[in-house]
This record gives sequence, C-alpha cells and structure tokens, in this order.
Amino acid sequence: MMVVELRKLFRRPRTWVTIGLLCLLPAIVAVFLASTRIAPPPGQGAAFLSAVLESGSLYPAAALALVLPIFLPVAVAVIAGDTVAGESGAGTLRYLLVRPVGRTKLLLAKLVSVVAFVVATVAAVAGSSYVVGVTLFGAGDPVAVVNAIPQISGPGGGGSSSSAGGSGGGSAASAPSAGGSASAADPAEPAPAAPGAPSIGTPGADTGSPTQLDPTEARERAADSVASLSGDPLSPADLALRLLGAMAYITISMLGVGAIALFLSTVTASSLGATLGALAALITSQVLVTLDAAASVTPYLPTRYWLAWIDFFRDPIFLRDIRAGLIVQAAYVVILMLAAWANFTTKDVAQ
Repeated sequence: MMVVELRKLFRRPRTWVTIGLLCLLPAIVAVFLASTRIAPPPGQGAAFLSAVLESGSLYPAAALALVLPIFLPVAVAVIAGDTVAGESGAGTLRYLLVRPVGRTKLLLAKLVSVVAFVVATVAAVAGSSYVVGVTLFGAGDPVAVVNAIPQISGPGGGGSSSSAGGSGGGSAASAPSAGGSASAADPAEPAPAAPGAPSIGTPGADTGSPTQLDPTEARERAADSVASLSGDPLSPADLALRLLGAMAYITISMLGVGAIALFLSTVTASSLGATLGALAALITSQVLVTLDAAASVTPYLPTRYWLAWIDFFRDPIFLRDIRAGLIVQAAYVVILMLAAWANFTTKDVAQ
C-alpha cells in the first residue's frame, strides 16, 4: 500500500511542478544577486543571504531560509490536505477501503507519502541551490569569508538569529512571524566568541567598524572553509554535516504542518478546506508568536522554533532550541495522527 501511495504521489505532475517552483525561487534570487552583486544589508533578507556573495557553498542554507516561512509550509499543507479528503471528494476512498487493506494501514501509507514529499522537496531545494550557488558565486574565498564574519553576525546581536543575515522569511520583519529560535527571541544572550575571532560587539557596546583581518591570518584561519555564525571557520565536511542537520530539522518541522493538514483531511471531504484549515492554524500560530500577551503559550506553538535550524551553523551548535523544536513537532505529529486515526477508523465513507 505504501508503494502504491508513493507511486501515486510522484507520478502526479503537480508534485513535480510544486518541487520545481520551490527550487526556482532561490535560483531567481541567486541570478539577481550574481548579476548585481548587491547583497541585503546585515539583519535584512533571509539568513546567510548577505554572505553568499563570498561563498556559494552557503547558498543551500539561504535557499532553505527563503522557502521556509511561506512557500514550503503551503506546499506541504496542499499535499497533506489532499491525502484523504481528495480521495473522499473524488469518490475513490470507498473503493480503496473495499480492498483487503485496513484503515490504519491506509492512513499510515498516506503519512509516509507526506514524509516522502517533504524529504524530496527539502533535498531538491538544497541540492539545486548548492549547484546554483557554487556556479554563480564560487566555493568561497577564505579571506573574504572571514572578513565578512562581522557582517554575518551583526553588531550588538552576539550572533543571534535575528541578526544573522535576517530570518527565515523574506524580510527581517518576518522572523517573529515564522517563529524563530530562542536566540532571536532573546537578543541579550550572546553567542560564545570564537578564539581569535574579530569582535562582533555586545549589546550597548560601541562596536565601530568591522575588524578586517590580515590576509595571511585569514588564510590560516579559513583555508578551504567558510565561517560559522559565531566566527569559527567550517571545513566543507563540517558545513555539509551541519547542512544535513538543518535539512533534517526543517523536514521534521514540516511534518508538524503535514500532521495538521492530514488530520483535517480526515475530517472534511474537501482538500481545499483541509489545506486552508492548516494554513489558518499556522497563521494563527505566527501571529501569537509575536504577541507578548500570548507568551504563556508561545513555547507550544508549531511555528515557534521553525528558525532554530540556524543554530546548526553556530560553533558550538546551540542545542536548546533545536531540542525544544523537535519535542514540540513530535508532540504535534503524535497527537494529531492519533486524532486522525481515531476519526478515520470510525469515519462513514459509504456515502
């Protein structure tokens, strides 16, 4: 049954059109950056976008930040919202259940298809963006990357998510609405300074202009590497591992979106209704995250820790928000899938 659902998903043209459009957005942004050589100012635009001119190997992270707040959740909600409701609306659900396949197994197959879509989409965006980034910007000049560290971290923020080249959204203002990490919510908490790293400033301190390192010293610190948000150089292998960790975290975050849409898909026969319901839940979560009056429920909202994946690119990695985000998403997936199972196994599909 799972193989049947996977074949059905990846044989649909709309699946590949959706993945293609998600890959196209970062490619368009990269073309504009490469042609104008004008990067967003520090603190504006998607995370890492202000540093990709110096290192195209960072562009997969910037691309994921571009698609995360809006486009990727919408795509996941559309696919997950259509899993059961689409079959019910088309009148094919009853025929599926006539087969000697239990409802639990069918629902599990639908969940596996959603997971497969998320994994394929995140991998496609990261892979295509790496090719585009390295082709247009090169793998990165060590001297330029290290000298750009103060711009990546930003003065006065101590390397927080809000100052690390912006949020996962299209603008700096979209960081709170997308949830962000606790580093973005707590700008007073400085990131640990890397040994020998240039001063990136502390809250209330006069940072002045960014410190430019001697080219020889820069090469010693960052030969064949790029800089982490905290200032230490990352080798290509280390950068690849951190990118894989970020991709896995984003995938799990999107499973929370898929669980909401899949549950609503078992409640209604309209795939559009399930999709809109899931998007309404996410928009509500984004609004409450920015509301001080809702601080008591903010840690439990599905979008609260969406941007915690940025902490994979710090040295050392900040695990507090990553752990919290994984726990929150796991809770949503388990609770909503149990609710979907309870509703779907008792659902009347005879009509």
